[in-house]
Amino acid sequence: MPTIFSKIPSFLLLHFIFIYLTHLASFLGGLNMAYMEEEQNEDYLFKIVLIGDSAVGKSNLLARFARDEFYPNSKSTIGVEFQTQKMNISGKEVKAQIWDTAGQERFRAVTSAYYRGAVGALVVYDISRRQTFESISRWLNELQTHSDMNVVTTLVGNKSDLKDAREVTTAEGKALAEAHGLFFIETSALASSNVAAAFETVVREIFSILSRKVMQSQELKHKGWLANGKTVVLQSSEKQEADGESKRGWCCSQ
Repeated sequence: MPTIFSKIPSFLLLHFIFIYLTHLASFLGGLNMAYMEEEQNEDYLFKIVLIGDSAVGKSNLLARFARDEFYPNSKSTIGVEFQTQKMNISGKEVKAQIWDTAGQERFRAVTSAYYRGAVGALVVYDISRRQTFESISRWLNELQTHSDMNVVTTLVGNKSDLKDAREVTTAEGKALAEAHGLFFIETSALASSNVAAAFETVVREIFSILSRKVMQSQELKHKGWLANGKTVVLQSSEKQEADGESKRGWCCSQ
């Protein structure tokens, strides 16, 4: 018997399902953050997003980092998932909550919910597909448009194991990162090359910036320049520009 759903084109039905799942994940993620913030043994929780065209290997990068797994026949992500990974930095427990979603154009209506609250990002392209590299500027613009603050960002050239199929040189990736003041690294989720370094670099930089901001706020408060309860901004525009030179040229490739 025909139903109302049978009259809806399949791509629209998938689109509606994706929007629902994304908002549900965003809601549950908020609950998860609130719960974890109450844990006494946790000091910091950072939201990090994975962005880039479809099939560049975002999900496998996350699987390799979080679970040391790789799925050679993985399909494009439908909806949103996130994994949490613990790190110890300077005696503090840091949890990275890493979000992964589809890069396909038809699912990009949920970007504001996906980016909300993010303080770090990995922008991923496939070194064997130049088109994915040429999309990076668009992804960076989207990140800037929808994120709540300046985001610590690493440009990731994935699938470095495909040397014979390479269409984007390491020099090109590094030059683009330098132009935008980003960190740069080439990875291989298949070979487990530089995957941990890609994520850990972002987390450590966020922690470093936050630590400096906390120290500055404490100094100002001690001098009577900062009232109780004043919000500490993770990274101002001026700070991003100042840090640009230190980020440029940072490169790690296979």
